[in-house]
Amino acid sequence: MRFLIVTLGCAKNEVDSDRMRALLLDDGFSETADAAEADVAIVNTCSFLAAATEESVEATLELAEERSEGVRACPIVMCGCVPSRYGDALADELPEVAAFVRAEDEDGIVGVVREVLGLGAAAAGEAPETLRTVEGTSAFVKISEGCDRFCTFCAIPYIRGRYHSRPAEEVVSEVRALMEGGVREVVLIGQDTGVWGRDLGEKDTLASLLRRVAEAVRPYDGWVRVLYLQPEGMTDELVATIRDVPEVLPYIDIPIQHCSARVLAAMGRSGSPDELRALFARLRAEIPGMVLRTTGMAGFPGETDEEADELYDFIAEQEFDYCSVFAYSQEDGTAAARMDCQVDEAVKLERTQRLIDLTEQLGFAATASHVGERVRVIVDGVEQTEDGPELIGHAWFQAPDSDGAVHIAEGEACVGDVVTVDLVDSFCYEMVGEIVKEDD
Repeated sequence: MRFLIVTLGCAKNEVDSDRMRALLLDDGFSETADAAEADVAIVNTCSFLAAATEESVEATLELAEERSEGVRACPIVMCGCVPSRYGDALADELPEVAAFVRAEDEDGIVGVVREVLGLGAAAAGEAPETLRTVEGTSAFVKISEGCDRFCTFCAIPYIRGRYHSRPAEEVVSEVRALMEGGVREVVLIGQDTGVWGRDLGEKDTLASLLRRVAEAVRPYDGWVRVLYLQPEGMTDELVATIRDVPEVLPYIDIPIQHCSARVLAAMGRSGSPDELRALFARLRAEIPGMVLRTTGMAGFPGETDEEADELYDFIAEQEFDYCSVFAYSQEDGTAAARMDCQVDEAVKLERTQRLIDLTEQLGFAATASHVGERVRVIVDGVEQTEDGPELIGHAWFQAPDSDGAVHIAEGEACVGDVVTVDLVDSFCYEMVGEIVKEDD
């Protein structure tokens, strides 16, 4: 029996889909990328924003329509954030779906799939030790689930539950297996990675986990990257670890959302322009040459023109290497959605586009600043162009699937190789590189 997995949303969903894939393959199923060949389709949904929920539902309905025109019936199983957020109400709203699986129940996917296919219970046996099937050069590794912050604009705590850290032994074991399978970079992710370990013990911190993961990748000359840090999580120990452990890349991702003290307080977050300036100045002083990514939100309820300008000026002043920008979304069940001072949609979009224009200008300049550097590049794949095959890879300052790539038109290398490259040009967020010959 063949299954199709459609994954929507963030990298955390990609990891969840891969766990389900590993469980199904271990039970004897095979995977297909063609809906016409599938015996069952699994849609792993996102519900972080209303637009993401709509996309998830539309993708499910399109798949149902596509399969209804086929010869074989193909039940659809909806997993992840949408079932977690909307629960039992979905059964009446989406009769096209055969089963709904909340995020916390996804490890039971084999039983659900067997039931909708009428196959009976699976034979008793142990699950695979490492629930991953990654074949690429980079892999996301979840180190936690849930969130305790309860930012007023965010539904994640209601979808994914309270924060809980994944034990270090599990994380390190998964990392070792991934490196043995050919991965060359692991990217640690979670809703709030900086507080990892607070629910485990006094000695368990993100810094201690990073050191253990670094030991695991060291024999493979691998890289470690960590995403989704919050300003409060940047402890002296963590900063020192990022600075002093060679395997841990000096790439720091801190979503600020805003800089105005009033807006941040209304968001249920802490901070002010001066506090954020001090944090970034400290990071730049203690980790020379680091790359800094952030996230900004435009149009939060009550945001004034002056506060929108304050955020614009702050981002321009800080010259972030990468910055994602989102328009505030009025999410059901969140405190911000009930606020009376909602910003007009047209104003939100204008402020968002203004920030996007700025962050692209800054990001393109930051990318161009690397021209002339000699760096190591992980080869991720090969693309066929009009001029022939082109190697595609990424350098330490480029997070996989986020920040552009290095394009290498000449030279021989295999996917998974780490090659030394001279960066000779840039366009937008992309780099052009030339492989350094041994005698250069």
